[in-house]
Amino acid sequence: MIKAIVTDIEGTTSSLSFVKDVLFPYARANLADYVRSHAQDAQVKKLLSDVVKEAGAELSTEQIIAQLIQWLDEDKKITPLKSLQGLIWEAGYLKGDFKGHLYPDAVENLQAWKASGLDLYVYSSGSVHAQKLLFAHTDYGDLTPLFSGYFDTHIGNKREQSSYSKIAAQIAVPASRLLFLSDIKEELDAAKAAGFVTLWLTRDSTPDAQAEHRQVSSFDQITIAN
Repeated sequence: MIKAIVTDIEGTTSSLSFVKDVLFPYARANLADYVRSHAQDAQVKKLLSDVVKEAGAELSTEQIIAQLIQWLDEDKKITPLKSLQGLIWEAGYLKGDFKGHLYPDAVENLQAWKASGLDLYVYSSGSVHAQKLLFAHTDYGDLTPLFSGYFDTHIGNKREQSSYSKIAAQIAVPASRLLFLSDIKEELDAAKAAGFVTLWLTRDSTPDAQAEHRQVSSFDQITIAN
């Protein structure tokens, strides 16, 4: 019986196009000005120091910006980059430049699962801060109270089995009673190897009955026995 659900965001609860066509371009367009304006803020200063460590070389502010933009263009899942993206997106949400996109079926079922007593968690390559911002600023209001916790790349890479073992340990629920939702096969493979129950969201294609993980095209097709 499932005791808790861990869900991905991109392509699962939210449209890939929102992330790729709204959030990423916004972060890229505003990154340089944001870093220049906030380079002496304690939080940003620490992140820029982490960028230098990750790059393995001493970098000026302008070189740091160039490195960050290069990582952005290469879609690197680098923790200080993701954290900076989250701060830039926060400014955008607060200015009302956009709202977090969520599929209606995801919202309805997450609310129903929470009401039924299931604990809900998020695991995304985007920073925890960015995750909370997305769920706090939606057309359905602030949905952050639905979730008992959030995980990002600080826990580990989403394609590594050990990351899911760590999540299960932190949640303190046996992996066999945890359901992981994602649209990425390699993530599902890693979760399954750690003992999770898995479901593969195929938002834009017909589910394949022969797939290695059970596929569904929406949250409405998910039945939870708890």
